[in-house]
Amino acid sequence: MNPQAKLISTLSLLLGTTITISSNHWMMAWTGLEINTLAILPLISKPHHPRAIEAATKYFLVQAAASTLLLFSCTTNALFTGQWDITQLTHPISCLLLTTAISMKLGLVPFHFWFPEVLQGSPLTTGLLLATAMKFPPITLFLLTSPSLNYTLLTIMAIASAALGGWAGLNQTQIRKILAFSSISHLGWMTIIIIYNPKLTLITFYLYCMMTAAIFLTLKTTKSLKLSSIMAAWTKIPSLNAILMLALLSLAGLPPLTGFLPKWLIIQELTKQEMTSTATIIALLSLLGLFFYLRLAYCATITLPPNSANYMKQWQTNKPVNTLTTTFITLTITLLPLSPMIFSIF
Repeated sequence: MNPQAKLISTLSLLLGTTITISSNHWMMAWTGLEINTLAILPLISKPHHPRAIEAATKYFLVQAAASTLLLFSCTTNALFTGQWDITQLTHPISCLLLTTAISMKLGLVPFHFWFPEVLQGSPLTTGLLLATAMKFPPITLFLLTSPSLNYTLLTIMAIASAALGGWAGLNQTQIRKILAFSSISHLGWMTIIIIYNPKLTLITFYLYCMMTAAIFLTLKTTKSLKLSSIMAAWTKIPSLNAILMLALLSLAGLPPLTGFLPKWLIIQELTKQEMTSTATIIALLSLLGLFFYLRLAYCATITLPPNSANYMKQWQTNKPVNTLTTTFITLTITLLPLSPMIFSIF
């Protein structure tokens, strides 16, 4: 891809995100989301492969439909209340439409169908952007409008996302699709607590982005895209592959790793709000996701590929691991003991 075009796309992504998260007016927020959508399309279709073009087309159609719903929602609210302010969304139909529009943009169940396909058709770097940075503006809109959202619909979508994110990832062999369903499952955890404690949703999102970035950057270093290739990547950088197992278990939410912190806090908050049954259901549903994280970790570190004539060991590389990758991995594994400091900040 032309460096100038890549620079323009990256700057447009930053501009669109900044406009959306800093705006008070619905039209400005909508403009920022549209800039983001148009800026990511060249990055998705960069490989010039039919699957990449298909992913870009699917992404454009879904995001355009979600943006239309969002515009219709804020216009309806302005018609009945005369308010264009983001925090003044009070009309019930507008609240319902907004909840649906943001859920489509994030990829919550039942609007998740586009996300695994788009992530599978994108390069790893673009996939990282789609799974983390591109979800930040919609999450911000969710936070700003959290008092007005339709909570019944949100709770149903959150539990369904946690269930389907774990269930659909069980039989996948493509790592990007597994991480897509992992993202859907984590979005369920973020959404279920947003009405009661929006700050906790933000903490969960930040920690999820950090853990996902560590895994995507590790996969990019070892050039692993499916389970069979991750099984053969152990000869390349053995130490990085061993640490990848801990990063995957952290994303699964096992103590004493960083990923346990947001799940622990969310279950604690749900129990405080006398929603013990909801907390129990979503905790049990996370066990489905734990299975495919364990399978990934098993393939990355324990399983040796068959030593047949068709298999060739990869050369061990002497190239040092990127500093960003090591930083993210360190935080992914060791942040839980720093949780008192995180509480004091937030």
